[in-house]
Formats: sequence, C-alpha cells, structure tokens
Amino acid sequence: MNTYAAIESEEQQRLRWQVELEFVQCLANPNYLNYLAQRGYFKDQTFINYLKYLQYWKEPEYAKYLMYPMCLYFLDLLQYEHFRREIVNSQCCKFIDDQAILQWQHYTRKRIKLLNSVTTGQNQAESTDQQAQQQGSNTCLPNGIANTQTPSQQQTIQQQINGTINNNVANTITQKL
Repeated sequence: MNTYAAIESEEQQRLRWQVELEFVQCLANPNYLNYLAQRGYFKDQTFINYLKYLQYWKEPEYAKYLMYPMCLYFLDLLQYEHFRREIVNSQCCKFIDDQAILQWQHYTRKRIKLLNSVTTGQNQAESTDQQAQQQGSNTCLPNGIANTQTPSQQQTIQQQINGTINNNVANTITQKL
C-alpha cells in the first residue's frame, strides 16, 4: 500500500476497500460506463489515474472478492483512450450490453448441458457399479468396482480411477467453455 494507507485508521481502510470493491464491480455494467462517460468523468485525468490505481483488483488476493469478473475486463478497456471516447455513444453501450447478455445466455446453456451430461454419466456409472456388485464377483478394483468387465473396460475404469480420463474430460470441458 502507499503512505496514505499507513495514516488511515483500520476502519477507514476497511471502508475505502468496500467502496473500491463496489465501484470496481459497477464497472461490469456498460450502462454505468456510459453514464460516467456522458458526464465527462473519462476526460478528467485524476479519474483516469484512479482507474489505473484500481488495477490492483486484478491480483488474485483481491479478485477473489469480485462477484462480477467482467468488471476487470472493462477496467482494462478503460485504460485506453479510444474505449473511453467510444463508450459515451449510447449505441456502443447498447451493443456491449447486448453482447454481454448473449454471452451469459450461451454460457448458462452450455453449463446446464455440461452439468446434465456429468450427472447422467455419474448415474450410469453408479448403476453399473451396483449391477457389478450384485453379480458377486470375488475380485474388485479400487473404489468397490467389481471386476466383471472385459480387459479393455478394466483398463478404461483404471484410467478413470487414476484420473487420466477425468483430466482429458476436464480439459475438453474447459476448452468448450
């Protein structure tokens, strides 16, 4: 922190942190950015310096408190004069707002499909485990999975247990999101 922070009381520091957190999160709203631009805030060098100061919110120790991570993207964009000039235009603001809504809708749909497929896969695996246990095989793989599969199925199950397939699935899921 700076020397000013050393002069502030603990209560003042907490209040400043809360105010900055709330302000940074407000930057996720393109309509708020348009409001600030139309009132000339983005022409004030002191305000631009404040936006540069707020870059510390991108550090993980602070970013974990943000509920709207899109605000960090807009905080980055506000560092550019061209964006600050364009956001004053209501049509630009509407376009950004529409794109953000579309992105969230797309993300939500993909997330629901992904969760449904994972849940379906888990339910199928549980029913397979129960069937195998009911067959009463004497040999078991780790996690109580009965050894009633073919060798290739056993290898696949062992890979799942070891996490190699799960890592590939996790990588695929991450790439799709």
